[in-house]
Amino acid sequence: MTTTQRIAVVTGGTGGLGEAVCRRLADDSFSVVAMHSPENLQVAAWLETQQILGYRFTAVEVDVSRFDACVAAVESIHKQHGPVSVLVNNAGITRDAGFRKMTPQAWDSVLRTNLDSMFNMSKQVIEDMLSLGWGRIINISSVNGQRGAFGQANYAASKAGIHGFTKSLALEFASKHITVNTISPGYLRTRMVEKVPPNVLQERILPEIPVGRLGEPAEVAELVAYLASERAAFVTGANLAINGGQHMY
Repeated sequence: MTTTQRIAVVTGGTGGLGEAVCRRLADDSFSVVAMHSPENLQVAAWLETQQILGYRFTAVEVDVSRFDACVAAVESIHKQHGPVSVLVNNAGITRDAGFRKMTPQAWDSVLRTNLDSMFNMSKQVIEDMLSLGWGRIINISSVNGQRGAFGQANYAASKAGIHGFTKSLALEFASKHITVNTISPGYLRTRMVEKVPPNVLQERILPEIPVGRLGEPAEVAELVAYLASERAAFVTGANLAINGGQHMY
């Protein structure tokens, strides 16, 4: 199979990191499907912008927290494109609060979107990869899943759980030429981080990063592209940190 025949699906594909991943995989001749939440009303404009830049993506709406929605969304991808070779589980949300003030709803929504989505989406494409005899699942976690974070018990728990999921799938499917890996980015220059108050960014976050700056989505996208390639065939079950030295272990 050549790379021109391979379909790559990126959840949260229209966000800052997702967009960078979509572009980088397209540069490697993947046919890219960008999945987005039902609340995203800017998808048409986003697709138009990408087309101007030379990228022809397909956009598919999905609520990754719901298994039935993932079934329907991937069925539509199958009908339009065929079997999926690469899945990048990138969708994620935050609902920050100190633990004493955190509501069950805030806990549930983050766990359902960030962690349940790993099962919901991977379940839809694993048979594709088995039938193709080749596949890549790349799960996006976070530095805060490794070290914890004040006010993010829900987010940190969801992101920490991702790597246990990764390791189990890596063991199950390694002999089938399917690799499963986790990437744990630090703080990136994305809309999510842009919501952080400037004083918090300057006084608390940047001083913790030895390289002295935020990461760029394109830098993480390069790592995704490597893991999605033939060159990474011996890498599976890994959790790859890309955080500017903020957390080392």
